[in-house]
Amino acid sequence: GLPADLNHEQKKALTAAAANYGCPLLYIEGVVPIPDDADFQATLIFGAAELAKRYEDLRPKTAVSLIVIGCPQASVGEIRAVAAALAGKTVAPDAPPLWVFTSSANKAIAEKIGIADQIRRSGALLLENTCPEVVPYDPSWVKHVLTNSMKAEHYIKSGLNGIPTSVMPLADCVGLATGDWGIDETRPAAAGTTKKAASVKKAAAGDKPEATGAFAASGHGLPSQGDFTVTGEAFVTDTPITLLGFVNRETAVIEEPGHPANGQSMAGKIAIFPKGSGSTVAPYVLLELFYRGKAPLAIANTEIDQQSAPACSLENIPYAYGFDRDIIANLNAGDLVELTRRGNVVTLRVVERR
Repeated sequence: GLPADLNHEQKKALTAAAANYGCPLLYIEGVVPIPDDADFQATLIFGAAELAKRYEDLRPKTAVSLIVIGCPQASVGEIRAVAAALAGKTVAPDAPPLWVFTSSANKAIAEKIGIADQIRRSGALLLENTCPEVVPYDPSWVKHVLTNSMKAEHYIKSGLNGIPTSVMPLADCVGLATGDWGIDETRPAAAGTTKKAASVKKAAAGDKPEATGAFAASGHGLPSQGDFTVTGEAFVTDTPITLLGFVNRETAVIEEPGHPANGQSMAGKIAIFPKGSGSTVAPYVLLELFYRGKAPLAIANTEIDQQSAPACSLENIPYAYGFDRDIIANLNAGDLVELTRRGNVVTLRVVERR
């Protein structure tokens, strides 16, 4: 399990990675009191062996073009760690460049205490007020990125950039930059990598039984929206959707291998899914789809979604959440459905089965 004395950087890395996969709230046992009435949807056992297995899966197997640290933006503690790893060393001439991303506030502290100069003297770059996941990388030379961030790996390889991305601990990332080791060398495997990682079993998309017969459910709408009635084809998935990076922002097609809806488009349909996942930049993807005429006709979530709701509110895309019946189990992709709001009540019903 987790160490009892988690530091700020460890908490940041854990929560940032968890958010990528649809975790809106994280309780850390022994750090944050867990409510007595907590309704847990699943239990995942993740220990040292599982972490080591994940690192082994994500370690670089081919030449790296660029090393990035700071997603989310590096804290002062992480900048210190980079400076300590670079102490007395320089970025090797034949090694990948090392870029460290941080905020202007943290960079100012790093300048004041001298570690910013130490990083720059080594040949690394210290960048402020931007993030590795949104950098417009030059594809002529950036072919493979190495990072210490599970979050960065999730997004850099996605449709945002589409660049193969590997992950290693911070010290190993810096070690590659300084020439302390090379990709063709065998790195010591962490203890426990031979153990099988625990996982939560999830039903495959094809296991969902076909819904039949009449169906209607009542839910809630946004305070910023008024009455509406929309009718259209249902887009249905039981898996959260990562708008930023895994939904094509020109076509609304899901581009996430392994996702049950991979290859399917939400454009012009009533999109029905649990919630969004990943970065809070996601509303901008939905806004772009709206401006291109490729947004969903409406969105219905099982719980209010910070990814979808802001854009729906701004552009008046009909939105509903929190239904009194299971809208995912009782609707099929391709059903003709109607979403209606009258006052504070939103109703989603089947007009015709597919």
